[in-house]
Amino acid sequence: MARTKEFDPEAALHAALELFWQRGYEATSMADLVDHLGIGRASIYATFGNKHELYLKALDRYDENGDPGLLRELSQPGPALPAVRATVRRFAAEAGADDLRSKGCFVTNTAAELGPHDRAAARRVEASWGRIETLLHSALVRAQAQGELPADRDPRALARMLLVLMQGLRVVGKASDDPGRVRDAAEQALSLLD
Repeated sequence: MARTKEFDPEAALHAALELFWQRGYEATSMADLVDHLGIGRASIYATFGNKHELYLKALDRYDENGDPGLLRELSQPGPALPAVRATVRRFAAEAGADDLRSKGCFVTNTAAELGPHDRAAARRVEASWGRIETLLHSALVRAQAQGELPADRDPRALARMLLVLMQGLRVVGKASDDPGRVRDAAEQALSLLD
């Protein structure tokens, strides 16, 4: 007869996500995971696979939960350009906020740490960024159709620029003590939408 799990896999995955998000992949050992999750190594392997598989599952969970406000902000009816501006400004504010600075964004952290040499992680990062770019592009196409964005602007190129800016804001915000740095960068980029 199969044994029932003596722990909640969802709670364990959440705990692993928090640990990886705070420390990164390389700085988190299996012993750290055992201690933090409060379950045995064999149970971790049986439920989630090895450390890399657990990391990818944690990254998937993070991305599933994502940024619930992003779709709502960029898809609301009415003028689209103010929503794009508000989204970029929110990213800048969050990047410089003390409570978020230490951890940053798990997807952005993964891109920096694992992206160059881990194809599975890089695919997940790219998929996440692709969704954000698509939302920005759709909002900018709407803005152009509504006469808010000049006809000579390329909504796809602007969406890509804003995506790169937003990810850069997260990286700089994580390491910088100067919130003006990210705020000023965001405002300069937003001036390109005029």
